[in-house]
Amino acid sequence: QVQLVDSGGGVVQAGDSLRLSCVASGGTFGSLAMGWFRQAPGKEREFIALIDWSGGATYYANSVKGRFIISRDNDKNALYLQMNSLKVEDTAAYRCAGRTGGTIYSGIRYYNRDSDFTYWGQGTQVTVSS
Repeated sequence: QVQLVDSGGGVVQAGDSLRLSCVASGGTFGSLAMGWFRQAPGKEREFIALIDWSGGATYYANSVKGRFIISRDNDKNALYLQMNSLKVEDTAAYRCAGRTGGTIYSGIRYYNRDSDFTYWGQGTQVTVSS
C-alpha cells in the first residue's frame, strides 16, 4: 500500500512562487502515474497536472498551463509541483495522487478524474494574498 505525504504549502503573495512536494512510501512509486489536484472552499476538487511513471509525459489543466510545472524524482520517491506567478484564485488545498498503470492517457482521454486515482496525500494548503 502506497502512502503519500504532501508538504510545501504556505501563505504567499500574488506573483510569488512555491514548490509543493509529495513523498511516497510503502510501494513502487516509480511504477505510478501521479497527479496534483486542488480544492478551494465551497468548490469541487479540480485537476491540476499529470505526470507519467517516467516523467516523460505531462498534462496540465488550462488554468495552470504555463505557470505550473509537475516533475518527479523516482530515486527519491518524490513528486513536485513548481507553482509560479501565483494568483489569488490558486488558493486551495493541494493534494497529490497516484494511480497504477503508469500512463496518463488511455488513448481516448487523459486520466484526470478523481476516480482514476487510488492513492491520495493528505493535502497541503496554499493561500495566495493580493
